[in-house]
Amino acid sequence: MRPSKRAPDELRAVSFERNVARHAEGSCFIKAGDTHVLCTASLEEKPPQWLRGQGRGWVTAEYSMLPRATNTRTRRESTAGKVSGRTQEIQRLIGRSLRAVVDLQALGERQIVIDCDVIQADGGTRTASITGGFVALYDCLKWMRQRSMVKEIPVRDHVAAISCGIYKGVPVLDLDYNEDSAAETDANFVMTGKGGLVEVQATAEGAIFSEAELQSLLALARNGIGKLVDLQKAALG
Repeated sequence: MRPSKRAPDELRAVSFERNVARHAEGSCFIKAGDTHVLCTASLEEKPPQWLRGQGRGWVTAEYSMLPRATNTRTRRESTAGKVSGRTQEIQRLIGRSLRAVVDLQALGERQIVIDCDVIQADGGTRTASITGGFVALYDCLKWMRQRSMVKEIPVRDHVAAISCGIYKGVPVLDLDYNEDSAAETDANFVMTGKGGLVEVQATAEGAIFSEAELQSLLALARNGIGKLVDLQKAALG
């Protein structure tokens, strides 16, 4: 039995609240169980310096966790004077995942920055950031279309992410912290609405895993991400 009493293929309760940040072009507050992340999308009317003059745009991300998002206070990285390796990795993952479904040429020479701030953490903060970040990004692009800044919303597909793992020998979907901290195998999957793989991260934490177990995790992820995409579509109307 899972600590949360969920079935192996059962997601935590997921909700999206849009337009929660008054000044951002797009915003979404995603709750996945007790993991809560505020995602905002900010439009900048110029691309990064290295991309200027190439006629295309960029989507990037920043990620942070509030000091009391976890059981004990974590010092703000801004006061420490540097961004941790974990934070950098997550930021790059979010950016790659969202760029995978955006037509950067159609975006023009602009940049959209997705800020993902973890208000409360209970496992799966990076996957929730991607899933909620897409909703914020879509609303930003919709805001641009309403102002004739782009002809159409330059999104090829939805994108969402979910964690999976092997917990007490059983493949399970959407790990919370209790499972994540004790899982024999921990994996994150990023996929599009049409089922295309964007990224797979899988690590043997306590024991090596087989190809068959990886396939089981992929099947769980595919089903879970399908449900998340349906929830994204319902939230976006």
